[in-house]
Amino acid sequence: MLVRPGSFVSDNHLTLLNSGHDYFPELVRQINLAQTEIYFETYIFYLDEVGRMVLRALQQAAQRGVQVHVITDWFGTGIRLCRLLAQEFGKTGVHFRAFNPWFYRGLARQHRKVCVIDHEHAFVGGINILDDLRPDHKKKQAFLTAPRWDFAVLIEGPILNLIQQEVEAFWERVGKMPIHSRFQKYRTSFKRKIAIAKVALAGFVVRDNFRNRRTIQRAYLRAMGRARHEIVLATPYFAPGRKFRAALISAAERGIKVTLLIGIGEFWWQDAVAQSFFPKLLKSGVKLYEYRKTQLHGKVAVVDDTWATVGSSNCDGLSLFINHEANVIVRDTAFAITLREHIFSGVADAVEIRLEDFERRSWLRRFWYGTAHLIYRMIMRIVTWGDYN
Repeated sequence: MLVRPGSFVSDNHLTLLNSGHDYFPELVRQINLAQTEIYFETYIFYLDEVGRMVLRALQQAAQRGVQVHVITDWFGTGIRLCRLLAQEFGKTGVHFRAFNPWFYRGLARQHRKVCVIDHEHAFVGGINILDDLRPDHKKKQAFLTAPRWDFAVLIEGPILNLIQQEVEAFWERVGKMPIHSRFQKYRTSFKRKIAIAKVALAGFVVRDNFRNRRTIQRAYLRAMGRARHEIVLATPYFAPGRKFRAALISAAERGIKVTLLIGIGEFWWQDAVAQSFFPKLLKSGVKLYEYRKTQLHGKVAVVDDTWATVGSSNCDGLSLFINHEANVIVRDTAFAITLREHIFSGVADAVEIRLEDFERRSWLRRFWYGTAHLIYRMIMRIVTWGDYN
């Protein structure tokens, strides 16, 4: 049977990892156990204490004969650090590539955080390689007051076939490849024949700018459209297109309990765009919370305690319509309940936004929110060739 994006494969074992406290020790442990091959993708690879620890583990793996492939984003990691990483990795035989230097492939960024080890273990999530207390977009400024709030999943099982195929294909596409070969790689993406059991458990979905332009958004829309009791969603940045917002509003209006937890305080423009949507969301019955304890970086959601997702895709225009992203979708009650509990622990640390409080804000502030959204929408519709909707 052909496996395509969003297909669900049973008999997987998934472990939810809460922030770098759980993620980095397990990542390094699995790298240290690697015997044959590692594919590693990240948006930011910062050489602080955590970055050096991961760097050493990858270098040591290469020195003992493991084939190690590392991709970082040229913009997210930075020019200087990409050059330094190329030098450091080159000393020990690690194969290193920076994605889309100087934007020669357009605006798209490599925003995925994926690691596959020996065809046996995979990590998928939203955690970059840097200390949990270091702001990811302001690396030279003061540390965060509390560890960054984020998630990843350690995966074992048949779903590794899909993830392995994707990381191998992406590695080749990031390198120098003739246009006809690149087109063929896209055409054959996710067509490996493996057995799919009748009981669904986990799926791997990616977003790119050819075959899978709307795969992640469609997965969200399908889950929200089928919701019967509850939708719980946490995202650092909230600026999705009209269809995504309409799905949340529709769910709330038909009696679904919708809880939306949004990060705030990182980008003032992004905050204004998100707040422009608050009146319609609140009037429909959506419960809105702003997370102010520290930097919210997790991109997670739970629907009806049966459907859950963890990954790199924010609920904004860049992630849903431009960048390369990767999410794992899980249909497992125990996993969904665990993730839901984590999200509501974040809600407990957040500030609820009520309609009456929002309406007391000055007309000038509310005018600014609307203006920010109009500008954002115009820019996104231009750079996505009209896809932002």
